[in-house]
Amino acid sequence: MKTTKSVNVKEMNFDKLFKQISPEEICNSYNVFKLVGIDFYAVTAGKPDHYNSMVGSGGGLGILMRKPIVWGGFRTDRYTLELIQKEQTYTLTFFPEEYKKQLLFLGSKSGRDSEKMKEVELTPVQTPSGDMSYKEARLIIECGLMQITTPNPTDFYSQHAKDFINEAYNDENDYRKYVFGEITHVWVKK
Repeated sequence: MKTTKSVNVKEMNFDKLFKQISPEEICNSYNVFKLVGIDFYAVTAGKPDHYNSMVGSGGGLGILMRKPIVWGGFRTDRYTLELIQKEQTYTLTFFPEEYKKQLLFLGSKSGRDSEKMKEVELTPVQTPSGDMSYKEARLIIECGLMQITTPNPTDFYSQHAKDFINEAYNDENDYRKYVFGEITHVWVKK
């Protein structure tokens, strides 16, 4: 049997490319601090007829309300955030290093007023749950929206955190929302 490396990934369906693992297994194969702190990833929301991706960096994984979760900070003007609120599901997609240029392209313009999803050189794929991701992914984390909250500057105590939030709040477009999502499925490349 051919491996995914020796055949055209763009021609393969989701089940041939990915296998499901539990959220707990993420840490067996990946350094979580590297995933969200060093690597860039795509945050994608919407359905096949209309979806958008943005670049994510930062955030975390853990347990909240007895559920495995991911969380991240989003600027309030992000179009992907609007789609997350509408659909109440989204994916975090992590790529091999060779796709970094395409991933950064997703962060170069807004999908609200461009055709960037048609221009990106990544192959969209719908997960069995109906969420959007990419065939070139090495890891896909599907999420159900739990909470979106706006941090209050008075809730921060360390000087670094205060400075970060105050700097972000200097510009109305830089306001941040914290998005918490329950991990519903995790997929890794076969």
